Amino acid sequence: MFSKLFTSPRTIARYRDGPLADERTRFLAECASAGFQTCSLRKIATHQLRLVGLLGLRMREPVSMLQIEAAADEWSRSGGHHRTRPATTQARARFVGHAVRWLRFAGLLEESEPAGHAHTAEAAAFAEWMREERGWSAEHICACSGTVDRFFRSLDGQGVPLRSVTICHVDQEIARCQARGCNRVTVRDYAERLRVFFRFAEERGWCTAGLADGILPTRSHPGETIPKGLQQDEVVRLLATTEGDRPADIRDRAVLLLLITYGLRAGEVSGLELDNLDWVQETLRVRCPKPGRTHLYPLSRRVGQAIVRYLREVRPPRPERALFLTMCAPLRRMSGRAVSHVVGSRLTRIGVAGKRMGAHSLRHATAQRLLDRGLSMKQVGDYLGHRSVESTSAYAKVQLSALREVAAIDLEGLA
Repeated sequence: MFSKLFTSPRTIARYRDGPLADERTRFLAECASAGFQTCSLRKIATHQLRLVGLLGLRMREPVSMLQIEAAADEWSRSGGHHRTRPATTQARARFVGHAVRWLRFAGLLEESEPAGHAHTAEAAAFAEWMREERGWSAEHICACSGTVDRFFRSLDGQGVPLRSVTICHVDQEIARCQARGCNRVTVRDYAERLRVFFRFAEERGWCTAGLADGILPTRSHPGETIPKGLQQDEVVRLLATTEGDRPADIRDRAVLLLLITYGLRAGEVSGLELDNLDWVQETLRVRCPKPGRTHLYPLSRRVGQAIVRYLREVRPPRPERALFLTMCAPLRRMSGRAVSHVVGSRLTRIGVAGKRMGAHSLRHATAQRLLDRGLSMKQVGDYLGHRSVESTSAYAKVQLSALREVAAIDLEGLA
């Protein structure tokens, strides 16, 4: 490995004969398989050897974060790679990151215990019940488990066991959620998740009976706000930012066309696999985690051409089946957050502000475009994968074209 990164025989021998050579080599090989470029691998190797020297490591022994931070401070004061001036904050952070990932990979990092609570067993049983008995999606299970964990950590701070929880404790926690500036929908969801848990806990005798019925989610008012969706010209300008031959533009064009054409959620685009594309039948199969169903769409020629170009010119020949991969190493599946970042960063580039800036803004735009073309709420809902018309109405609360027709009526002097 070192002979591929360095050319000087003396340098190669220094890296090869240094302490923990096997551990360093295995990590470099793993990074190479993850798509790291040679320049990045050379930097990692340099950081590894420097860390070993600063810590005086000669054999396999655990290393704490305090030791890594102290080594990074000394490395920074010595000038890092330049040795003529102190290393920058960004360079220091990169040194620490390389050290942590290597030591964790080698099993030499002293991991600190994650912040937990006194009811981890009950929380784990609740998550298992949601997964096995209810069949809820991983996203919904994660959200419910996060709410329950936060509630339990709050109870630990007050020294209150689960059996002693009263409705006052629940109300206090919901009030804290409101005090953090959460909107009514977020507070309502928070209360509903706690109610689901306490109903589960009551059935097992872990808490006071009737507690779940006393948790009343805050009232929300559907339609109280007008969605700040994108106009059609803004969608066109957004897509125009991907016209070019840069790898990122080619990939992002395929991503944006999927969002614009089908109104997909960010997680649905992130979850696409190579096997979801049927080039013979010209169909696209999309797994929708939120409702837990799979939808089949006709593959648009424009979308298909954009994906083919991405596969041929940009996507590396990797064993992963994910359709869209990150541009920087380690190469991995694009997350839903990364998909939304593609939309937000490009909207900022064209000067759009004061609106939703993530991938969901394009879902709103798709719904509005279909309604403007005369499709019914039911048809739009089926296209977007909604279970009810009420879900679709959230994406099209106001049709401006209809309002303009009303505004144009001559009231014959009554106004």
